Amino acid sequence: MTEEVQTKDFEDVHYIKEKFESVKKEIEKVIVGQDEMIEAIIIALFSDGHILLEGYPGLGKTITIKTLSRAIDAKFQRVQFTPDLIPGDITGYELCDPETRKSTVQKGPIFTNLLLADEINRAPAKVQSALLESMQEKQVTIGRETFKLEKLFTVLATQNPIEISGTYLLPEAEVDRFMFKLRVTYPSYTEEREITERQISDREPELNVVLHPDEVISLRHFITEKIPLHKESEILKYSTRIVRATRPACAVRQHADRPNSDGDEYISNMVMYGASPRASIYLAKAARVCAFLSGSKIILPEHVHKMAYPVLRHRIILTHEAESQGIDPDDIVDTVLEKVPILEAD
Repeated sequence: MTEEVQTKDFEDVHYIKEKFESVKKEIEKVIVGQDEMIEAIIIALFSDGHILLEGYPGLGKTITIKTLSRAIDAKFQRVQFTPDLIPGDITGYELCDPETRKSTVQKGPIFTNLLLADEINRAPAKVQSALLESMQEKQVTIGRETFKLEKLFTVLATQNPIEISGTYLLPEAEVDRFMFKLRVTYPSYTEEREITERQISDREPELNVVLHPDEVISLRHFITEKIPLHKESEILKYSTRIVRATRPACAVRQHADRPNSDGDEYISNMVMYGASPRASIYLAKAARVCAFLSGSKIILPEHVHKMAYPVLRHRIILTHEAESQGIDPDDIVDTVLEKVPILEAD
């Protein structure tokens, strides 16, 4: 831990909020707009979660992540995913010396702090499975050896929503391991003018290092200690009920532990599969960090609501009926947040 962190010992929630704002300001020196994306990326970073970014090319996804790595003095690697990619291109491989007959390991780009998996849906299944192990286990197997990854290790993957040719559907097991799915949208007219002005000038913004990887790890522990979420916590119960309410009634009734099941007819008609228990974990963790970064010492329902969309939208599998009606997973989240009471009925 750095001397600054040891001296201040984070003091209180305001110190963490200041750090958050400092990182955000450094990114905004390069990125115009996209406030929701920037904030969500920082929240995931403090929550130890991976991110799936969906948006059209040229919206600043790659440069945002690269700028973030400079602001927190983290190692950064970018891998362009293509159909001919093999697992060794990411994880690394064994090299055998024919003279000594000894093998050495050449580590791949996955041994970093921030890994940008660009156009992740262009890689075949073997590459996806290799990435899956690193995301879940924080380790990589090369040959007969297993290597631990960095303590601060986050995968930020991008995919183009309009690309179909030459792409592979991401396995649901892998999609579920992303804490957030963020939708990156077009900038406003004013923002686009400013983006153009910045890019055609020769001025290079000076970025400052405002955090270090070991500080990020320490801040994660500090936030967890300050707001422990035990099973009797009302906000934990609330976030869990929200996740359960995304599941069809038949799935909820099968394992119901109380008479007033969260499933209803609308959800059953529109949702084929709801969010997994991993969503309950991520929603509680993200809401806790969101509360801290907003300057609050307690988690409020508004923090849960804000995090519900990026946590749940990629975990809700719609029925054909819902798709034919143009219903989006965010619409399902809207419905769930409206119907699930903040306090559990006696």
